[in-house]
Amino acid sequence: MKRQNSNDNPWRAAALVSALGVDVVFCTAAGYWVGSWTGTHLGSLKAWIIGGVLVGFAVGILTSILVVKKFLEDKP
Repeated sequence: MKRQNSNDNPWRAAALVSALGVDVVFCTAAGYWVGSWTGTHLGSLKAWIIGGVLVGFAVGILTSILVVKKFLEDKP
């Protein structure tokens, strides 16, 4: 009997896509918060917020890439 690959499960794929979205949103929001806090204390609020959002978004994309890579390498 042929064993089904765990990556073929559509629910697992749906969970992965949802987790990627949540990861990017969380990292972007964290970047906004860090940028806002830093801008309040060091001045130039808008620049720090923009920088924080961009760094947070980049971190979210990077962690999403790592999660997808791990998902695709996962062999039963």
